[in-house]
Amino acid sequence: MTAASARRPPAGTTAPGRASLTRSHPARLMHLYLASRRVPAALAVLAACGIVLRIALHWHWISGTGGSAQELPVMIEGATAAVIAVTTASPFGEPERATGRWLRYLRLTTALGLALAAVGALAAGAAAAGLDDGNLAILRNAAGLDGIGLLCAAAAGGGLAWIGPLAYAVLAEFALVQGWTTPWMWPGRPPHDLGGALCACLALVAGLTVITLRGARDSAHE
Repeated sequence: MTAASARRPPAGTTAPGRASLTRSHPARLMHLYLASRRVPAALAVLAACGIVLRIALHWHWISGTGGSAQELPVMIEGATAAVIAVTTASPFGEPERATGRWLRYLRLTTALGLALAAVGALAAGAAAAGLDDGNLAILRNAAGLDGIGLLCAAAAGGGLAWIGPLAYAVLAEFALVQGWTTPWMWPGRPPHDLGGALCACLALVAGLTVITLRGARDSAHE
């Protein structure tokens, strides 16, 4: 028996590390992925945004009609999109992209799940008192802002992706005051406006597609 044969595993067996990987369950991978992206903390922040919206409605911080009634909700929707965009940041960078066939599915599931959670939290916060634009506007605005955040994550990295949706929210505030009518400023459009809904959907689909295929532009040292 040589030293090489002593180190060689018996026939029909697998190295412990490889065996653990091959037995890895998708649920386990999902758990590890969500933990690495700080998704539990993100869900807590999204719930807090819904509570802030509820408090604002209860204490009449949101009053009037038209642009004055939409300004604070748009900023809260921008905050939820910023939270979702930040969760795309990878703590492993390029090495993560070279491992596993599940990564794209994990990206899509996480981004879409958080987007739905954001809409649910905001809709729940607005349910008791109600907004002028209703849940349709919340769905449209939040979806479009989420898309902007995901696009920014793919372009600038998850650590800086929050800038995109918040900058758009500020621009939307200006558009509301100035009465802009372009559908690309969808927060200023009526809730049943088809052009605004299409633009918001286009932003969301583009963001989900890019973040699923490429992920956030992060490196390991970041």
